[in-house]
Amino acid sequence: MSMKPTNEPESPGFIRRWLDTLPDVQLADIAPDPERTAVCSTDMINAFLREGALSSPRVNQLTGPVVDLIQRAWNYGVRYFAFTQDTHTEDNPEFQAYPPHAIANTSESDMITELARLPFADAFAVFEKNSLNPSIGTGFDAWWDKYRDLTTVIVTGNCTDLCVYQLAMHLRMRANALGIQGFSVIVPANAVQTFDIPETDDAPPGTAHPGDFFDDVFLYHMASNGIRVVRSIS
Repeated sequence: MSMKPTNEPESPGFIRRWLDTLPDVQLADIAPDPERTAVCSTDMINAFLREGALSSPRVNQLTGPVVDLIQRAWNYGVRYFAFTQDTHTEDNPEFQAYPPHAIANTSESDMITELARLPFADAFAVFEKNSLNPSIGTGFDAWWDKYRDLTTVIVTGNCTDLCVYQLAMHLRMRANALGIQGFSVIVPANAVQTFDIPETDDAPPGTAHPGDFFDDVFLYHMASNGIRVVRSIS
C-alpha cells in the first residue's frame, strides 16, 4: 500500500472542525481505576506493518505510539490486554475482496516483535480472527464475560475504517445491548491508522482508498455512536 496521498478532496469541513477539538488527555483522567481498565489492540501484525500484499509504511508508523501506550498502561497498573489478530485460512472468502494475507502459521500472522518482546507480553490475551470481526469464532466475548468488572477499554491498532471500527463498535454495541452502565470505549486518534491507495487513471473504479479521508470519517462515525475519541493519551 502506498503512502502517496490521493488527489481526493479533504474531509468535510464539519469533520475537520471536529477533529480540531479533540483533546489530549491523561491516562489517569480517562481511566481512574487501572484495575478496571483494559487495552484492546487489533492487527498489530507483520501483514499490515512489515510484509506482504497489505503491509503499509503508513500503518507501520503506529508502532511507536501503540507500544508506548501499552507500556505506559502497564506501568500505570493496567493488567488486561486483548489483541485481535488476522489469522486466516488459505481459502478464506475474504480473499475475494483483499489479496491473501496473514495466513495462519506464516510470519505475516505474527504480532510485531516490538509488542511480542515486551517483558509483560505473557499477560496478553490473543484472539485469532478469520474476518474483520473481532467476535465471530474467536472467544473474544467470552473473555469479556469473564472480566465483567472492566469499565474502561482503550482501542488501538489498524485499520481505522476496518478492524478498529469493527472492534470499537462491537465493544460499544455489546455494552449497549447488555445494558452495561458506565462502560467507556476510548479511541486515541494517534494510535490508530489506515492505509492509502491513490486514485490512478488505470485503476478500476472503487479501488481508491484515500487514507486521511477514511481515517477522519470513521473516527467521526465512532464518536457519533458513543465512542470517546481523543487526540492522544499521555
